[in-house]
Amino acid sequence: MATVELTGITKFYGAVRALTDVTLTVPDGTFVVFVGPSGCGKSTLLRTIAGLEPIDSGQIVIGDRDVTDLEPADRDLSMVFQSYALYPHMSVRANMEFGMKVGGIAADERAARVAEAARVLQLTELLDRKPGQLSGGQRQRVAIGRSIVKNPKVFLFDEPLSNLDAKLRVQMRVELEALHSELNATMIYVTHDQVEAMTMADQIVVLNGGRVEQVGPPMELYHRPRTEFVAGFIGSPAMNILPRDSAAAQPLALLDGTAKIGIRPEHVALTTPGTGMLDLNVAVKELLGGESYLYLSAPDGNRLVVKTDGEDATAAGQIVGVTLPPARLHQFGSDGTTLSNDPLGAAG
Repeated sequence: MATVELTGITKFYGAVRALTDVTLTVPDGTFVVFVGPSGCGKSTLLRTIAGLEPIDSGQIVIGDRDVTDLEPADRDLSMVFQSYALYPHMSVRANMEFGMKVGGIAADERAARVAEAARVLQLTELLDRKPGQLSGGQRQRVAIGRSIVKNPKVFLFDEPLSNLDAKLRVQMRVELEALHSELNATMIYVTHDQVEAMTMADQIVVLNGGRVEQVGPPMELYHRPRTEFVAGFIGSPAMNILPRDSAAAQPLALLDGTAKIGIRPEHVALTTPGTGMLDLNVAVKELLGGESYLYLSAPDGNRLVVKTDGEDATAAGQIVGVTLPPARLHQFGSDGTTLSNDPLGAAG
């Protein structure tokens, strides 16, 4: 496996700048996730690492080799795409060994690699089946197995689970995490789903408009976002972000320069009416089994989402008291940067 070093990566499509001065280190053996909204540059950045897109400036180093100008086949990478791209007329075994056969690897070595990848991915009993006889999750595992047998220095994944249904995506997330643990491999994974990013990553890279907004472990980004963008993107439901002049912010002592405040749904405290900072109406209640979400409406038109226990008896149409604990507040300046994640003293 290998470390990936990106320095000053800039990419244009005509007059459109897709990536701007991206500098990033992916440590050896880590699972790093690129995440962000559509059009943020995450897939483009992955494709530049793979060599599928040329860069206009910058340097890409994998291990101890500068691969900036090398062809994809010479970078010692393996990429799993959103589409499975399996040969329908070939068996699982033939699909997995095809690239090795083209590369001139001996038959006994091919067989050993396929057997080991099949063991890791629980495909051993499916090796003689055709792709049409497999489920979506099994076909995706075959595509991953085809990458494993190449013994690459780095695995690249471009939204590999987006074609699967919700239950299967959860199952495949667990399988990919287990695969990473077993292989101790360097993996770079692209997704638009921040839940995937939070559950799978050692490090998350949040991209916005072709720039890196923040890099760090999932819980660091969740609790200590450096910008309003990261605060609003990471977390489901998203962080509540309210203007300074909202009814909820009025009782709070805020830092000079604060334009907006933020608080996670699970950190909003509910009280009986008349005993909190303000009283709000429960417009909607979402029941999710073990937890519930209350969508509270304020007279000024702002809405506050509150996470509660699934057994909470609060009903839509009810009035509740709300308190925003100062130690749980995030404060953002007019430029969107974090002024403080804790007005009691801890800087963001």
